[in-house]
Amino acid sequence: MAGLFGLGIAVFFVLRHLLVPEGFGVYGHYRAGALADNMTVPARYAGASACGDCHADVVAAREGGRHARIGCEACHGPLSAHARGSTDAVPRRPNGRELCLSCHLANVARPKAFPQVTIPDHGDAGPCLACHKAHAPAIS
Repeated sequence: MAGLFGLGIAVFFVLRHLLVPEGFGVYGHYRAGALADNMTVPARYAGASACGDCHADVVAAREGGRHARIGCEACHGPLSAHARGSTDAVPRRPNGRELCLSCHLANVARPKAFPQVTIPDHGDAGPCLACHKAHAPAIS
C-alpha cells in the first residue's frame, strides 16, 4: 500500500513538472512570462489624457457633468491608433439610444440614486440626444 501511495506521489510530481509552465508561482498564482507576453501586444486604448490633448473643447464641456469621470473610449471605442495620428482610425459615433440604455435602462440591481430610464415613462422612441447632450447629459 505504501508503494502504491509513493507511486501516486511520483506520478503527481512528474505530471506537475510536465504540465505547469516555467515561471509559474514567481509572482503569486501567475506565470511570470505572462507579463512579457502581454507587453508585446500593442496598446489599443489611448486614455482620456490623450484625447484631451486635441479635444480640449470636449473636456471643457464634460467638466462638472455626470459623465466627467467616464473615459472617452468607453463610448467611442479603443483609440490609440487615432491618438498616434492614423487617419484610418476614426472614433465611432455611437448610437445614442443603444449606448445610453446600456447603462441607464432601469435595473433593480443598480443603486436607486443612479439615473435609470423606464422607456415608456421617460419618453418616446426618439434618440436620447434629442433632449440630452452626449458629453454633459443634463436636459439641454
